[in-house]
Amino acid sequence: MAKKASNLYEFPHPMDNDVLIGHDSTLHAFMDAWNNRAQYPLHPVWMLTGPRGIGKATLAYKIAKMVYGNVGDFFIIDMDRNIDKDGKIKSDGKSISVYTVRATIDKMQMSSMSGEWRVILIDSVDQLTVAAANAILKLLEEPPAKTLFLLVTHQLSNVLPTVRSRARVEKMHPLSISDLRRLCALFMPDCVIDDETLRLANGSFGRIANLKQSGGDVIYDNLIKLVQNKRSTAADAMNLARQIAPFPELYEILLDAIAHFGLAELYPVATSTIHDITRVNLEPEIAIFKVIQEIKKCL
Repeated sequence: MAKKASNLYEFPHPMDNDVLIGHDSTLHAFMDAWNNRAQYPLHPVWMLTGPRGIGKATLAYKIAKMVYGNVGDFFIIDMDRNIDKDGKIKSDGKSISVYTVRATIDKMQMSSMSGEWRVILIDSVDQLTVAAANAILKLLEEPPAKTLFLLVTHQLSNVLPTVRSRARVEKMHPLSISDLRRLCALFMPDCVIDDETLRLANGSFGRIANLKQSGGDVIYDNLIKLVQNKRSTAADAMNLARQIAPFPELYEILLDAIAHFGLAELYPVATSTIHDITRVNLEPEIAIFKVIQEIKKCL
């Protein structure tokens, strides 16, 4: 019988998380620039780039809290604050609209004139529409005085070259196994994280969090058992596909399974299929089912 997934874990939002592990060099680089800003002007745009779930947003919020002067001097652009043309929150949005950026710029222009530093944090630049990115670019071309931009980026190649060229790019790296273990001990002290889950994380604690919240570690275990089981049926594969489909963050376990079995020839097709689920609105469970069946055929 397949194991059941559970959803027992809650993790703090990066804004509320004071724990930063594994990125001392990037933090020290900023602090050195900040502490010497009187002698050497601080670069106004810092881009924190690296894989998802490694702590980029946590670092960005940590820096922001040290820099901005008043509560009204901190501006956040993210999916939680994403609005449509009427100013209403877009609960089903897949990208950050230009209306969100314009509204933030308007608020910033009306913000405190106390002379304190202001911070604009974007999480993430990858999610900006082209129009939204261009609106930000206009601001970056002539940054307002004493304003710091913190740009969280998951994939540097997705950022407009004109935006990237105006930023100091700080490349942050995946977390080490020891870093992951420390974070697991802090946020999941009652949970035994096995070596397979740590391997699946690829240096991302966010991925461990997603696996635990969605039961993805159990689903992955069931996936491996299903494709190895000669007696499993198409109905079994579809049932598993339906468990994976609601959680886009779990789609990569299909690639993990392909790597587990050394099926390199399937990787390009599976990667394209996963990408097409959101790009061309494929039915997730059908696409996932097809990938599962392809893995099974190759064994």
